[in-house]
Amino acid sequence: MLYQFPPHFYWGSAASATQTEGAAAQFGKGDNIWDHWYQQEPNRFYQGVSPQQTSTFYQHFRDDIGLMKAINHNSFRTSISWSRLIPDGTGEVNQQAVAFYNQMIDELIAQGIEPFLCLFHFDMPLAMQNIGGFENRKVVAAYAYYAQTCFTLFGDRVKHWFTFNEPVVTVEGGYLYNFHYPNVVDFRRAATVAYHTILAHAEAVKRYRKLALGGKIGIILNLTPSYPRSDNEADRLASFHCDLLFNRSFLDPAVKGAYPRELIELLDHYHQLPEIELGDCRLIEQGKVDMLGINYYQPRRVQAKLHAVNHTNPFMPEWLFDEYRMPGCKMNPHRGWEIYEKGVYDILINLRDNYDNLPCYISENGMGVEGEEKFLHNGQIQDDYRIDFIREHLKWVHRAIEEGSTCFGYHMWTFIDNWSWCNAYKNRYGFYRLDLATQQRSLKKSGEWFAQTAKHNGFADLATGEQSWI
Repeated sequence: MLYQFPPHFYWGSAASATQTEGAAAQFGKGDNIWDHWYQQEPNRFYQGVSPQQTSTFYQHFRDDIGLMKAINHNSFRTSISWSRLIPDGTGEVNQQAVAFYNQMIDELIAQGIEPFLCLFHFDMPLAMQNIGGFENRKVVAAYAYYAQTCFTLFGDRVKHWFTFNEPVVTVEGGYLYNFHYPNVVDFRRAATVAYHTILAHAEAVKRYRKLALGGKIGIILNLTPSYPRSDNEADRLASFHCDLLFNRSFLDPAVKGAYPRELIELLDHYHQLPEIELGDCRLIEQGKVDMLGINYYQPRRVQAKLHAVNHTNPFMPEWLFDEYRMPGCKMNPHRGWEIYEKGVYDILINLRDNYDNLPCYISENGMGVEGEEKFLHNGQIQDDYRIDFIREHLKWVHRAIEEGSTCFGYHMWTFIDNWSWCNAYKNRYGFYRLDLATQQRSLKKSGEWFAQTAKHNGFADLATGEQSWI
């Protein structure tokens, strides 16, 4: 079967500043929460690898962009480091950072690669975290100033902007489940951070539109379909609540300009609503996005509670549902995540039917593999598993487009194996293998496959199982 994608489809990959730039304490950059947390608790980081030990994009961005071009990228998404551009979070701008980002943007454009820039990818400046991070409305104002600074400096060339990457992960990791700094476990504080993040997002959108720079602005959300164990009413309610908390809590305000009534009622019932000020609702309404980035890795499967909740414990999302492992599901044995390709189709059709078919693209999709060196043969990683993963997801993206989805691109996570928060290089995701000792980049088999798919804007999946390109 032929899988031909629409004209001008965006093919590329995604990364972030903290995970790739390196130079974490150089060239005028201030500390962010990852720099600080590593200094405080290096034992929380896999094999003690710090955020200074990344894939050195700061020094090698020109060569790396050339490698992107070599595998036919026509777009690339990364983030700006707030703590590099404005080391104290607000105030003086670091001119060394301005020069770096200008050169990076110009090099992408010179190579025919459209820059997609995200303003915030989990990396709160320490100076802002020290006054409460997004628990503090002063940080909302500081973020708005930072966003406007970026738009003013780079908006003449960058036409695809994103306010946040996976904001619910910052909430989950930092304020519910203790896998990001500041390691708080408190739902009410989590709800406040989530709410103020949406206010910050809306402020950035409002300021971008006021500048009239001729581009588009959106947000990147990790939309994880919440599938119920069964059609039983209790299981379906568990799925509904999970979807409210982990998907619609950001999707609805960002796309529809208002929170779901059911979410407000749910948080009110459990006394977890954040403080709302006059004018907030109008601001959120002004924050409706032009486009949406969708990060999809795995589904979420849930069921009704199997045991009674102990209400003397602090409120947590798990009061409302239990996780469920579906028997017989396909798994990534290296990462421990379910592989469910149809999930990306379900997301796109939901956006088509329930969110006015907002223009969107797959901003991250990927397969992490631990110990990938065992697939190294004749100097190349033979990652046929990653080719299968991409191809099978793209088939469902293609079907959604055929059925009317406005999906306009596909970005893989990631370009080169990169440092990944607390997991360092445990799980490899890149099209290019990174040799940590030499910083040498070498193309994996999946990169060759992707290069041909991008070149031909699609692929043919033959009945024999062989691959060819259109």
